[in-house]
Amino acid sequence: MYLGEVSIPVGKLQGIGPSLGTDLNRLGIRTVQDLLLHLPRGYEDRTHQTPLHTVLQQGGRGFVNTVAFIEGHEYFGFGFQKTLKILIRDSTAAAELVCYGRNFLGNKFPPGMQVRVAGIFTYQYRRLQSSSFDIEDAKSASEDFSTLLPIYPLSGRLSQKVMRKILRQAYTRYGAHVQDELPDSLRNTYSLLPVQEALRAIHFPKNNEESETARRSLAFRELFSFQLEVVRRSLERKVSVRSPRKLPLTLRDRAIDQLPFSLTPDQIRSLKEIDKDIEGTSPMARLLQGDVGAGKTLVAFLSALRFAEAGFQTALMAPTELLARQHADNAARILEPLGVRLAFYSGKLSAKLRKPLLRALEEGEVDIVIGTHALFSEDVRFHRLGFVVIDEQHRFGVSQRQRLSEKGEYPDLLVMSATPIPRTLALSVFGDLEVSELKTLPPGRKPIQTHLTRIGNEEKVYSWVEQELSQGHQAYFVYPLIEGDGDLKDAESMFQQLKSSIFSRYQVGLIHARLPEEEQRSIMEAFVQNKINVLVATSIVEVGVDVPNATCMVIEHAERFGLSALHQLRGRIGRGKAQGYAFLVYDPNLTDLAKERLKVLKETTDGFRIAEEDLRLRGPGDMIGVRQSGMLDFSIAQLPRDLNLMVHARKEAFHLLETDPGLLLPKHEGLRVLMGLKEKEAAGGLAP
Repeated sequence: MYLGEVSIPVGKLQGIGPSLGTDLNRLGIRTVQDLLLHLPRGYEDRTHQTPLHTVLQQGGRGFVNTVAFIEGHEYFGFGFQKTLKILIRDSTAAAELVCYGRNFLGNKFPPGMQVRVAGIFTYQYRRLQSSSFDIEDAKSASEDFSTLLPIYPLSGRLSQKVMRKILRQAYTRYGAHVQDELPDSLRNTYSLLPVQEALRAIHFPKNNEESETARRSLAFRELFSFQLEVVRRSLERKVSVRSPRKLPLTLRDRAIDQLPFSLTPDQIRSLKEIDKDIEGTSPMARLLQGDVGAGKTLVAFLSALRFAEAGFQTALMAPTELLARQHADNAARILEPLGVRLAFYSGKLSAKLRKPLLRALEEGEVDIVIGTHALFSEDVRFHRLGFVVIDEQHRFGVSQRQRLSEKGEYPDLLVMSATPIPRTLALSVFGDLEVSELKTLPPGRKPIQTHLTRIGNEEKVYSWVEQELSQGHQAYFVYPLIEGDGDLKDAESMFQQLKSSIFSRYQVGLIHARLPEEEQRSIMEAFVQNKINVLVATSIVEVGVDVPNATCMVIEHAERFGLSALHQLRGRIGRGKAQGYAFLVYDPNLTDLAKERLKVLKETTDGFRIAEEDLRLRGPGDMIGVRQSGMLDFSIAQLPRDLNLMVHARKEAFHLLETDPGLLLPKHEGLRVLMGLKEKEAAGGLAP
């Protein structure tokens, strides 16, 4: 039996009743396989003794693993509330074991007995104490006192002792006997442990080196499974489903000639990459990622012109109505003079407007439609959908973008992101997409000046903002919370303060996610039109409309935001000809990591460099929207730590699927299990 086939309910294990089963379910553990892959979050090193006095050397808190004598018993409290204290002493110091709910230990461990004790001790009230400890007779102490003891994530009434016990049972009965899904050649190439050995070494390691080898082996298994699916999708896309074609260029060339500026080298290169894709025999699937303000949307519009001239339709989808409307307004300025028929579609359109628009789309009277997720709706039908563009791709999952693509016959797909991620990661994570990058900003755009300011020194910031406002410019103030929790400044209270006193001469607005969408749109439109001078907001403005007149961005409690989020927010300003200024206001009690992150932001405006640092310091979650994308939701692998493993897994997945696309060879039976293909076949959902 392969590990992927161990679907026995955990309730079948000895000692797991309904109550314990519920606690395990809360951890996502429903089968024995889930249990075996519930890995320790760390280990308690009991391979060598640590006497009591080391706690004093470690600042008053630390781990102890020692042999001691019991000097006596004491009790505190009254009646049924009495609690036992066991007084112990080793060769270095004395201590107290506080036995909350464990008074029975008094009979088991009488004065004079030699014991092994392990646990976390603290020095307080001029004595060493522990209420979280293990204790055993020194003459018969178990191997738990001389090993690396796994520490697991827990839930409810689960204890470490119980979790270790049921995991040992699961491993002995099932884990020790499972077959490895990975081919021997892969394991040998990358020095990976067989899965049954990896499970033993991760749960019951002999040393730290063994546990890390086990973790790495299981991580590769997980990453390889992920890459097999990603690469399989990529190869499926590359299957020839249409004849080579040559779309006209006349409209696009006219549009480029009419632009008041020249395209950047990166925009020209990206257009050439897109041209090559759309003229091929398989549908394009390309990620266009670029820094804030690098001109991704213009590349999409210019590409759409080739489709419009050839009689195809384009659908461009944005995550918010506000952003979709901005795209529609920009498209109208550039494309309508060329005779392109544009439309805007949102779920909030009245029936009076929606019905004729849906009819026009279906009959081919619209060349380009720009809208929100409402474009997914079943009642949206196209005459000849040839090009799908998805903006801010991390807000939409793979299945969502596929739903829109299915409204056409093999349409070309372009997904865009203003959150740059390192190319290696992009190729690995979005492996079903080719990648184009826009790094060069349009000519004339001035780099934003970023200043770090301690909380309490905001007066200088306010003066600077006041100076910009007096020149007719606008400013954002961004806060991490809508309402305060007592410790942090929040948008609502600061809105009142900025409006009533600090910037009382100006129009101050407030926007956050709790406001009705229509009100949000109205506020942003007022800001765009300079009817609001100062906009107080949460991170909702991270993905927002262009306001070229906004030159100041003040972000309070900047240490609470991810690097990429801060860069995205900062990118809301400096989009005109005037100099932009960003002020990151931070708590002076910063961790070293937080200081390093803010320093990076001050030193550079290069979104790709910032992304590299964000990946190094925080991992990819903030960068690409793990949950929304359905990607990188790994239980074992850790990025960026395992990025190199991811690259190797991708290379091997390509090699394997090119030689055996259907994984039909007998030696690849385990991989079919790992990917869930055998299960799908049994259910009739996949042809063998």
